[in-house]
Amino acid sequence: MSVKLGEVHRDLKFNNQKTKYGKRNAAKQPKVKTVINASEFTYCPTQNTCTCPAGKRLLKTKDGCDSKGIHKVFFEGRLTDCRACELNQQCMKNPDAANHRKGHGRQVSFIVESKREPTHTDWKKERVDSEYGKLIYSHRMSVIEPVFGNIGTNKGLNRFSLRGNKKVQNQWKLYCLVHNIEKLKNYGNIAA
Repeated sequence: MSVKLGEVHRDLKFNNQKTKYGKRNAAKQPKVKTVINASEFTYCPTQNTCTCPAGKRLLKTKDGCDSKGIHKVFFEGRLTDCRACELNQQCMKNPDAANHRKGHGRQVSFIVESKREPTHTDWKKERVDSEYGKLIYSHRMSVIEPVFGNIGTNKGLNRFSLRGNKKVQNQWKLYCLVHNIEKLKNYGNIAA
């Protein structure tokens, strides 16, 4: 048996291994087709209706807030309209879904900004941006934040080394005690 340079001889049992088991030589899947974007659907917030690019009206299925407090309106195309539509191949990811009795037509949703419920973040922004909030926050920046900066950076308390609520509270109190003793040493009794 002669071996030429650059030629690799393998056991004949492994000749079709890549085609049988591997993904490298698997048949190339056709590219996923692009679906008509929801922005091409016409939503009328005053009448609370939606029209598809083919001109058919969609049914409103749900109107409410999601878990993040964002108010959305959900619409779905009628099965008979989506089944007979000439755009269903471009409009739906799975056009065969409209052919089943329990299937669904095209589904789209729109965010309704005017009806969005305020979140905790909105409440916090409103309080901090008020005149009283700005006054309090500027006071916090000069009184409280230097303490956290000193304990975190200078004293090295990046994380607690103990576990459990009582132990963590005691460790925090020790660090605060060291901070206050250091302030007394450096600045003395200012009130006198």
